[in-house]
Amino acid sequence: MSLSLDKLRLLRKQAGDPKASAPAAPEPPPTAPAPVAANDARQPAAERSVFAWVEQEIRHKPTGTAAPATAAAPAPLRRPEVGGLHRLLGLRTRGTAAPARASAQDRQLPGEEIAPGLFLIESLQPQAIPPQPLSLDFARREGEHVAARDLLFFDTETTGLAGGTGTRAFMIGAADWHACPQRGEGLRIRQLLMSTMAAEDAMLATFASWLQPSTVFCSYNGRSYDAPLLKARYRLARQRDPITALDHVDLLYPTRRRYRGSWENCRLSTIERQLLRVVREDDLPGSEAPAAWLRYLRGGDAVNLRRVADHNHQDVVTLALLLQRLIREEQRERETLALVQP
Repeated sequence: MSLSLDKLRLLRKQAGDPKASAPAAPEPPPTAPAPVAANDARQPAAERSVFAWVEQEIRHKPTGTAAPATAAAPAPLRRPEVGGLHRLLGLRTRGTAAPARASAQDRQLPGEEIAPGLFLIESLQPQAIPPQPLSLDFARREGEHVAARDLLFFDTETTGLAGGTGTRAFMIGAADWHACPQRGEGLRIRQLLMSTMAAEDAMLATFASWLQPSTVFCSYNGRSYDAPLLKARYRLARQRDPITALDHVDLLYPTRRRYRGSWENCRLSTIERQLLRVVREDDLPGSEAPAAWLRYLRGGDAVNLRRVADHNHQDVVTLALLLQRLIREEQRERETLALVQP
């Protein structure tokens, strides 16, 4: 709704301006400021400014409804950046999609994908296979022997160290003495790595296919941790448990009996460093393995997950070295005892 000069005079008259009925003065040149009415000096500053502004707007308003061609279009209002304000205030925007997750730069996993989400990492360390059955006297199993090719050194990497049905193995490492037609004899290292939760059934089935009725497990604390964990996962997956029926040699107990007090502890990393003189380079501690796998599942990189595979690889190789060392130590003691006794 627009105001005319007549309506403006009526408003001034109602406001007590005696000169409101006088004709309006001619419009001054554009360069000169608009004249101030005589009664403006007697009006309050607020009223005087309002009337002056309205009169100026009426005098300079172009006639007609069409805007002049030379009139500049008003600058568009800048839309406030609501998202930026929310970020500054720490608020969550409702009803909007979650921000896109940044793609990881390095998600390359080692090995070959043998099933959806399941990778097999395989290598062979050339060495002669022990020709004679290996004595288990060091484990207080007098007179028992096991064929070298029946031994399966194994270790798992899990989502936690507490155990229970909520903990699962995302990697199983196994080593056995094997004669390869192409590469010859040696210690074969095979590792199964899950890159998705759904690959667990395939991993358990593949590991079970590696076992024979004559297989003898060899681990380090595996009788108390790794084996029960895998048994629980087989039951939860509704697969046949292939572990319970097999023999198991746990190297933790004979190692602890023989070397307790020699070093600060009997952890496998300590034993291999002090006894076997194995020094790992850029090794990722086993306690950090769960975080490395969960990071990959959430879209992170695979750098630490590859380090977990290297750590697991060395663990099963160390088991084979430790077994042979314990056998030699036991034989040396028995020979020394035989020489001393009359």
